[in-house]
Amino acid sequence: VIVGRRVAGSLTLPHTRFTIGDMTALASSYTVGQTIGRYTVTRVAYLADTDTHFTELRHELGSRHIHIARQDDNAGFALTFPTVPTDSSGVAHILEHLALMGSKHYPVSDPFFGMIPRSLNTFMNAMTSSDWTTYLFSTRNPKDYENLLGVYLDAAFFPLLTRESFLRDGWRLEYTDPADSTSPLKLQGVVYNEMKGAMASAGSVMWRSLGKALYPDLTYANNSGGAPEAIPTLTYEQLKAFHAAHYHPSNAYFYTYGKAELPWLLGQIEDKVMRHFSPHALDVTIADQPNFAAPRSETLRYPSSDLERGAQVLLAWKVTPSYDAYENLKWSLLGEILLGNPAAPLYKPLIDSGLGAGLADGSGYLDTFREAAFAVGLKGLHPDHVAEVEPLVRQTLTQIAEQGLEPDLIDSALHQFALAQREVSNAGTPYALKVLFALMRPWLYGGDPVAALELGAEIERLQAELVRGPVFEPMIKEWLLANPHRVQLTLLPDPDMAQRELEAEQALIDRLGAALSSDDQARIVSEALALQHPHQDNPGVLPTLELSDLTLEVERPDYTVSEVRRGDQVQATVYRAPAATGGLVYLDLQISLGHLRPDELEILPLYAYAVTRNGAGHLDEVALTRAIEAYTGGIGAAFSSHLHAQATAPLHLTLSFGGKALSQNASKLVELLQLVISAPKFSPDRLAQLVAQRVAGFRAGLTQNGSAYASLLAGSQISPQEALGELQGGFAAFERMEKWLETKDWAGLAARLQALQSRLLEGQGVLVLTASPHTHLNAGDLMPGDPLSGDPLAGDLGLDLSPLTDLLGTQAGEELTLPTLPRLPQARTTDTPVAYNAAAYPTVPYTHPDSPALLVLSKLLRTEYLLRELREKGGAYGGGASFSPRSGVFTLSSYRDPHIARTYQVFGNVAAFLQTELSDTEQAQRMLKEAIISAQRQLDPLPSASSQARDSILSARYGFDAATQEAYKARLLQVTLADLHRVQATYLTPEQAAYGLLAGRDPNSETAELGLNFQVSAV
Repeated sequence: VIVGRRVAGSLTLPHTRFTIGDMTALASSYTVGQTIGRYTVTRVAYLADTDTHFTELRHELGSRHIHIARQDDNAGFALTFPTVPTDSSGVAHILEHLALMGSKHYPVSDPFFGMIPRSLNTFMNAMTSSDWTTYLFSTRNPKDYENLLGVYLDAAFFPLLTRESFLRDGWRLEYTDPADSTSPLKLQGVVYNEMKGAMASAGSVMWRSLGKALYPDLTYANNSGGAPEAIPTLTYEQLKAFHAAHYHPSNAYFYTYGKAELPWLLGQIEDKVMRHFSPHALDVTIADQPNFAAPRSETLRYPSSDLERGAQVLLAWKVTPSYDAYENLKWSLLGEILLGNPAAPLYKPLIDSGLGAGLADGSGYLDTFREAAFAVGLKGLHPDHVAEVEPLVRQTLTQIAEQGLEPDLIDSALHQFALAQREVSNAGTPYALKVLFALMRPWLYGGDPVAALELGAEIERLQAELVRGPVFEPMIKEWLLANPHRVQLTLLPDPDMAQRELEAEQALIDRLGAALSSDDQARIVSEALALQHPHQDNPGVLPTLELSDLTLEVERPDYTVSEVRRGDQVQATVYRAPAATGGLVYLDLQISLGHLRPDELEILPLYAYAVTRNGAGHLDEVALTRAIEAYTGGIGAAFSSHLHAQATAPLHLTLSFGGKALSQNASKLVELLQLVISAPKFSPDRLAQLVAQRVAGFRAGLTQNGSAYASLLAGSQISPQEALGELQGGFAAFERMEKWLETKDWAGLAARLQALQSRLLEGQGVLVLTASPHTHLNAGDLMPGDPLSGDPLAGDLGLDLSPLTDLLGTQAGEELTLPTLPRLPQARTTDTPVAYNAAAYPTVPYTHPDSPALLVLSKLLRTEYLLRELREKGGAYGGGASFSPRSGVFTLSSYRDPHIARTYQVFGNVAAFLQTELSDTEQAQRMLKEAIISAQRQLDPLPSASSQARDSILSARYGFDAATQEAYKARLLQVTLADLHRVQATYLTPEQAAYGLLAGRDPNSETAELGLNFQVSAV
């Protein structure tokens, strides 16, 4: 192996970046003590479960580096700095923003957002935690990886940190009329508005208060994101000093993943960063929190008018170090045993008490602190019942400790961990970065990152300890019942708090304003106008992909297909797809539903939610839940609506059941799915709990998902699919569940769900089995006559699915045409200091020639217009345009936005922007190219082995086959500037727009001049 040599402070390395030959041989050849340039290998390991080669290194300057070599086309990178703020000014969070707003080699105003349309990344972000900040990305394109690596390294170590960027994304004083110093002052800033929105939610208040209450002497007592009232105390000079102290190679942790050659990666970092620095001393250690002599309690408040069900109580204990792999495993398992599912021995008694609707925000085992915490409580409480939670929790824990845990519960929890160790999935977050998050905290805190990735030895140690006697019961007694380091947090709704916060903000503005000199006033005007009219960047300095780097091909996974018939009618179509699933079996069943009545469709989402959370057949709720935990990685149900590629109506409706299991439990997975589908038992008492949980969950996530709800409210006026989404998952669904809580006719609702079950099974089904082709099953498990039954390598793919296919009917499922809601601007108000604005437009189906141009237009408007107008100038945390080629809905939206009327003006000025900025110039051609690249990324989501075939098969059933998708991508490359002007003028017109918003105030006094009159109702 050529490891390169250091010459005059640089590293000479091979030119090859991504291994072409035997990556395993290359990765496994490193030895402890070996040097690569100025790096020394400190540890090597092979992780058999995921076929991963682990190499850890240390640089002369003190930086650490972990490289994960693995045969995965999606390569990952992360750069992490321990950041330990000493106040709640948000310095770490604001610095995270500013570092990505221009750097030495990329002196443009926002390289991060500038790279979005120049990249095919599968993930690209930065994030600030309580005690670290990380910059991370992943991509399947080697050129893209090199581009992003250069931008990220330059941003972190050589940012410009201009005062202008501090004012824009941090905080600033600004006049209501930016040019008029006699108009009222206001506070502005992207992070300031972001945190105003964040701290209006119960979950955020609880989380920030938990760190402060449990670790009052450590950095966790501070709000690393920034408390709105404290952000204006941060100075520009303090921010630059924080960067100089923390963003240094001596304080850096590098992570790389994939097939890239390690010497090349290290050479890039050496050349771009390391050779420019000298050693630097910084103490970022976090001490142990001194133990409390006695439990403590605090009462908190958050802005809410929900005086009936808005309270929460959380009990939290400091437990053992989170970086100790064995202790972390035990506490993770105990958290799973006690709270991992609705039948768990701590979870169930709390909910059955009827005091609250669900577990309090923050419940569970929390390894996000250096010394971990365990927390549990209830939300959805009436304030009169808060005093009953602590005795209930302690009584339940005492009973569990004295009676002992059932061995089956421990075995089930171990089973879940074993399954998680085997599964390699890109669902939610790319696997390349899931590995990072698994090892990051033990790595930063001084633990063993290898043990965090491969828990086999720790599990064996635990199993040996379990043979000798109880393990978890003593933990409950010592750390939860007898531990004085405990806090009780009581969170109460306060309907007047939002107004008090507005008054406090105004008082702060008045104090700041009173100290302003005439020169200060002139400066504020000058800075505001500069932000409104930023200098023109030279985007040519940023690296980019070219259209020639795009791939038109769409993967065509292998599978076999067969039909199951009842007489001459099709009952089910069965697809079997081989994939490298790591010994797991994935099974999905989709049932056609077009034959259902409207009253049945109304309760389908509740059916899908409740069907796996009640009993089934001979199993009650507890027994079913335990069986699912013991034998599977979970089973679930989901309602979906589908459009054909050639139309935006009518809809094809389905109910899907799915699950996964280790291959040795594949038959048990089928058995449990069959039981849930064929013989569910809906308990009135359980339904009361589940509806209350849904309502509490909706309220808790309302502001976090405000843009999605506002967009759905707008889209429901122009799209049948969006109208159904609003009915079943938007504000209308919430109102319906609220009425169920008021009427309390749970027996009647249970009867409706029970009757629905037999109607569901009248529909035809589609089954997709994805598994390894290796032999695991006996010949007796194969279906007679199955095309795989004679294949000696059929293995898991020969799984007998007849218990499921025999359940199904022959109804093909008529397509359903649903009316849209009336075209009237809709507003919903709730307890939030910021707004979520949306405008939606009906367009064309997937196969229409204009669809690719609309997709490109959405990307161009987001990066070149809306981010600048809404975020940079308006102070909103986010703003953008989106287009769904499959639904034909085009949406403009904003997130955590201080404005309403101004934002709708921005939406209305799209045509003017295009006319001004999108003439046939070199700059406009660059915008077009980058928008096409960005659109291509949306069309190529990162697949998982477990889902690639399923998604391909089900998409093709609605006309989205590989050939049709390839034709769409080919048309994408042919989009012109003239096409963008034409589709905007055709579809994005005021008379076609539908409007929806969520805010903390009635918008009509602000939007009257725009001719927008919203129908307003409170949530």
